[in-house]
Amino acid sequence: MKSTSNRRTALKNLIAGAGVLSLPLSMTNVMAASENALGPKLNGKINHSVCRWCYSKIPLETLAQEAKKIGLKSIELCGPEEWPVLKKYGLTCALPWGEGLTKSLDQGFNDPKNHAELIKGFEDIIPKVQAAGYNQIICFSGNRRGMSDVDGMMNCAIGLRKLMPIAEKHNVTLVMELLNSKVNHKDYMCDNTAWGAGLCEMVGSEKFKLLYDIYHMQIMEGDVIATIRKYHKYIAHYHTGGVPGRNEIDETQELYYPAIMKAITETGYKGFVGQEFVPSRKDDIASLKQGVTICDIA
Repeated sequence: MKSTSNRRTALKNLIAGAGVLSLPLSMTNVMAASENALGPKLNGKINHSVCRWCYSKIPLETLAQEAKKIGLKSIELCGPEEWPVLKKYGLTCALPWGEGLTKSLDQGFNDPKNHAELIKGFEDIIPKVQAAGYNQIICFSGNRRGMSDVDGMMNCAIGLRKLMPIAEKHNVTLVMELLNSKVNHKDYMCDNTAWGAGLCEMVGSEKFKLLYDIYHMQIMEGDVIATIRKYHKYIAHYHTGGVPGRNEIDETQELYYPAIMKAITETGYKGFVGQEFVPSRKDDIASLKQGVTICDIA
């Protein structure tokens, strides 16, 4: 009995020392207390990345320095002109993008009129991606504009198949992003996981896969964990974001990210998870650090 009492007292003192007893036991507080107790070292089950555009008001060099302090390995959605800065700080670009039409969300592979320019653009950028030491690049379906999903899938496959030989030669995967067409990207075609998986089957190469954006697919489909388990073989990359609002991924939103990260790792995924929420608080870096800590499952 005395031993139990001593353990209880010691635990109480430890928690009090971390500041937990004086705060509500929210996800934010628990994560902060854990970080204070254990230090900044990350667990290693998740390869952490951050999307550049969410922190556009911060100079890239500053963001790179802060990312290194947090323990991130990557800053993504950066173009060739930004890659040297990442290398300077020992960071990779887990998901680069190219230039010109290759970066367009609404003018994509579903419209044959875009194929010539898209193919040329990706033929130019894919060797540069490999030379920089990266192995993926983002791409987009484009908007429907009255086109059926079947026709759009066929058109995408025709264009993408023409790029598979160069992608395979340079070991670079084209990764098409799944985006919601309800709130942020009206009329976007690749707006559900089943359609994206169907396109992967039609293209028929391991060098074409999907970016499963958790924020976007929660809006479009929900059932996030079951969808990841069902379609994981088609997924090459993941993004986070709080729903609703695309802000911090803590208890202010409806998704529980530790469980989602656990489901992702259970599929055998070894790639990166990119934080793609837009900070709503004054300290952007503190929000980023919190998001990484929430996703850094043991």
